[in-house]
Amino acid sequence: MSSNPLKITDTILRDAHQSLLATRMCTGDMLPIADRLEAVGFWALEMWGGATFDSAMRFLREDPWERITALRKRIPTTKFQMLLRGQNVVGYKHYPDDIVEKFVELSVKNGIDIFRIFDALNDIRNMEWAIKCVKKYGGHVQASFSYTISPVHSIDGFVAMSKELKALGADSICIKDMAALCTPYAAYELVSRLKKEVGLPVQFHTHNTSGFAMATLIKAVEAGVDIVDTAISSIADGTAQPPTESMVAALQGTDRDTGYDLNLLADIADYFKEVRTKHLSKFEMGLQITDVRVLLYQIPGGMLSNLVSQLRQQNAMNRYAEVLKEVPRVREDMGFPPLVTPTSQIVGTQAVVNVLTGQRYKIISQEVKEYCRGMYGRAPAPLNPELVKLAIGDDQPITVRPADLLEPGLEKAKKEIGTLAQSEEDVISYAMYPQVAKEFLTLRRDGQTRPIELPRIPADKPAAEAKPAAAAPAPASSAPAATQPAQSAWKMSGRTDK
Repeated sequence: MSSNPLKITDTILRDAHQSLLATRMCTGDMLPIADRLEAVGFWALEMWGGATFDSAMRFLREDPWERITALRKRIPTTKFQMLLRGQNVVGYKHYPDDIVEKFVELSVKNGIDIFRIFDALNDIRNMEWAIKCVKKYGGHVQASFSYTISPVHSIDGFVAMSKELKALGADSICIKDMAALCTPYAAYELVSRLKKEVGLPVQFHTHNTSGFAMATLIKAVEAGVDIVDTAISSIADGTAQPPTESMVAALQGTDRDTGYDLNLLADIADYFKEVRTKHLSKFEMGLQITDVRVLLYQIPGGMLSNLVSQLRQQNAMNRYAEVLKEVPRVREDMGFPPLVTPTSQIVGTQAVVNVLTGQRYKIISQEVKEYCRGMYGRAPAPLNPELVKLAIGDDQPITVRPADLLEPGLEKAKKEIGTLAQSEEDVISYAMYPQVAKEFLTLRRDGQTRPIELPRIPADKPAAEAKPAAAAPAPASSAPAATQPAQSAWKMSGRTDK
């Protein structure tokens, strides 16, 4: 093996199926291959966080916490990594500090090692408490910035932000290129500067929506990146990560040779090919694998599928091109937020409403109003004053960290869920998603859930799928009934981009 091998985090158990299979891979489909995943020697397996927490309860009728412990029994040594949305945790809103802390404490207790922490606006205030909590409970803080391109974003800015994150206690830095915008030579410059000026291990995360992810990762490797994200080939590429086997083969015989066994990886790929086949007709969206429009409109792959879902529900797929063009206009009006959960959905849904109503901001979603109030954090650039006026009138946006306005929520959650909760984990599940968790916990109490080891494809729609309005995890929009399905489609699809 090389003296300086590239480390790989495989995303097959989280972002790969979140990106391509609507987050529907169940734990029962993961367990049979777990011993072979353990044998590879990955730096880490990304296997939790993002949309998996919600989807496990909502669509698979699984306890998301049990997924960690079940996999840990089969994968005793490989590090487990999760995606943590800062103060949003694994939800779509800000949660009180006491809930964030208890979530982190329980995540470490159950087996999460590495916490990739980010904020949709790159507002460090929304990351700081989560970073402190992970440090307190002994986890690895992988502080991340959401890579994007705009008149107010630059490599200088990303390096400066990384220095701030290092000062807060970050153990490593992640370049989170959720929209596949980082070109190979930009990656080389960015990684080089981070290695030189920040001095922490650097991990690179991208998707292959734009078609040049492998080239980008190779240039990042040349620049000295420590770790990259890839996915086993049978659930890779397109809106997911580039293939693990391709990266391993590309580096064989070089000074960055991973040393991984390609035969073992091929065996794992064969297994997941069968898993994917079970999901094909139900949950794949039929979008083209490579879509260069992401470079023109900066729309992440998961967001593209969300837009398609919204337009299909409105029988308006003929307006798709108009929506693509409207997204960057809305983004500019909102101060150029990176398009990542939840800002991608907020921007995308408003763009859909603007196009379908025929008048920009005739209807403004509740989420856009809250964004204009500053309830999601500090935007990268000033907002369009006309939009702010339409959204919140003469109200003044807040200037404090949004979570500073929240009352503690843990004791309230305990009282509300009562005896349905059998553990602290159940209480936190309820605090994250009250309606979804209460329904799941009720089914579990009544003996209507299956053991987590059993594979399941949600062929019969569970109640949360059949009744979208009752299960939506974020506040309802102010849109009229005619556009309401478009407002909630991304929430119900399980297809968040991060």
